[in-house]
Parts: sequence; structure tokens; C-alpha cells
Amino acid sequence: MSERTIHITAADPIAVLGPNDANLRLIREFFPKLNLVARGDEIKVIGPSAQADLFVDRFGQLVQYVARYNELPRKVLDDIMGSDGTEESGGEATDVIVHGNGGLRVKARTPNQQRMVDAVADHDMIFAVGPAGTGKTYTAVALAVRALKERQVRRIILTRPAVEAGESLGFLPGDLREKLDPYLQPLYDALRDMGPPQKLMEYMGGGVIQIAPLALMRGRTLDHAFVMLDEAQNASLPQLKMFLTRMGRDAKFIITGDATQVDLPDRVRSGLVPAVEHLRGVKGVAVIDLDEKDVIRHELVTRVIAAFKDIEEGKPPAHGPAKPTEHKGRKT
Repeated sequence: MSERTIHITAADPIAVLGPNDANLRLIREFFPKLNLVARGDEIKVIGPSAQADLFVDRFGQLVQYVARYNELPRKVLDDIMGSDGTEESGGEATDVIVHGNGGLRVKARTPNQQRMVDAVADHDMIFAVGPAGTGKTYTAVALAVRALKERQVRRIILTRPAVEAGESLGFLPGDLREKLDPYLQPLYDALRDMGPPQKLMEYMGGGVIQIAPLALMRGRTLDHAFVMLDEAQNASLPQLKMFLTRMGRDAKFIITGDATQVDLPDRVRSGLVPAVEHLRGVKGVAVIDLDEKDVIRHELVTRVIAAFKDIEEGKPPAHGPAKPTEHKGRKT
């Protein structure tokens, strides 16, 4: 028997434990051999050592998730606390992509995310296409960090089209990096979960990890690198061709995008869909199609995606047309 005390400091304890400890009651179901007592930002764990060790590890992942997203959807809680059955009690996870900060274990949380992980072993170019919130970027960055840690590659190159900057780039304050950093921020955010900040700064300062806008890829040959193009729906067909033909020896390319969220000017056509259509089935290329079932953000994100899909397909609202509101003395 052992007794541990966990202090919840990285996130709001109410967001972790739930209103009136609703999440804690769910968590207890995964660890019936443990006595879990919560008071404020402190949770006391009493029970067998192996179970306590496993609980501390998984609970740390919950806290890290809430710290990142400020919420804890039920299916994320179920997945992290072990409902998928992929880990042995007290043992090490077998499907962890990379061990991140604060004991965070980054792993695929949906079948399609797992297909991304599996595809990297047998393909040098992977397209991961799907709506927002499906973990495309996060999983791809984790795979890149794993490849670097395991010395499969010598460097990581992460890139995005800086479409939103457009011709107004000169009106933004600061030097070129300061102007572009806001458009590359999601890549920085993902990286910060994957390793110690000091080590990441060392890698970035030495060029081992490079984050740059797509336009700066022109003319380069990317050897011995894990390269990711994020938000690829905002790249034109010529830009995608330019990027994909940068692939050098011993390189892995992952291209992620959401074909429903194109920010290009009306006169410019996104190159993502035609590129995927023509490269699907080509030897060495894998295409992973993610959908609303892969969303790991708030449950409402899944419903919003489904609603907008109906709009795009011209379907009527599921609840029928809105009825006019009646007020005494007049109709509207």
C-alpha cells in the first residue's frame, strides 16, 4: 500500500475534477482499488503501489490536456484513463509516440490518428486531411519529434503558408520573424508539449528544428529531414508542387490540411484536393482521411462540423425551419 498526494497546479482543478467532482467520479471507475480523496487543488491517492503509479501517470496526462485546451471531454477522459485497454496495469504504454513535458504521453487517440502513426513506417509521404480539431498537426509534430529523438532524421522542418499576411505583411510591426510568428504559432504550441523548453530553444537556435513560412522553402533540397506542411489547403497547386519536390534523401514528408477552410483569395485555387486525388494510391504515398469522429476538442466541435457539412451539402436543418416568434399585438 502507498499514499501519494498530487497538487493540481498546471490547470484549473475544477476543470480537471469537474463541477461537484463529476470527472473524479468517472475517474474512480477506472481505479476501483484506489481511494481517491480530493480537497481543493489537492488529490490524495491511497492503494496498491502499482495502481497508484499508473494513476499518477495518467492523471498527469489529464492535467496536461486541460492545461492545453481548458476543457476535458468525456471521450478524452475515457481514453487517457485507460478505457482503450492498450496498456497493462502498472506497465509502460506500448503506443506512445513521444514522452513530453510533465509526464505527458503523446499518443494517437483515434483510429485515424493511429493510421497516421502506422503510415510513417511504410511511406515517405503522408497526407492527413480532415476538419479542425482532429489532431492532424499535433500528431504530425509528435511523429517528427520521435524521429529526431530516435535519430531517424537529423532535423525537423515545420512550415505553413502565411496566407493571412498577404500583401499586408509590411504593415505588421517588427522584423520578418516577428511578422510571421503569429501564423506559425500553432506549430510552436505543439512543440512546447513535446520536450523541455531549454532543449527546444537549443535545437531551434542550432537549426535542428526549423519553423518557416512555405515561401522560404523554394530552392531548398531537404535531406535527412522530417518535414511537415501544415494548413496545406492554403497552398496553391504550384506551391504544393514546389514543396513536394523539395524532398531529398532519407526524408519524411507529412502534409496536413482541411479542404473546407481555404483562406486563399477567390482567384487562387487550393492545390490540396487535386494533389491528394492524383497522388492517392501512388507507391510511397499514404492518404489518411480524418473526419468528425476524430475530433478530440469540445463535443460541440463535432456537432458544429456536422452542421456545416449539412450546409455545404444543401441539406435542411435537422430541427426544421425556424418558426416566427409571436408577440402580443404583433407578429414577426
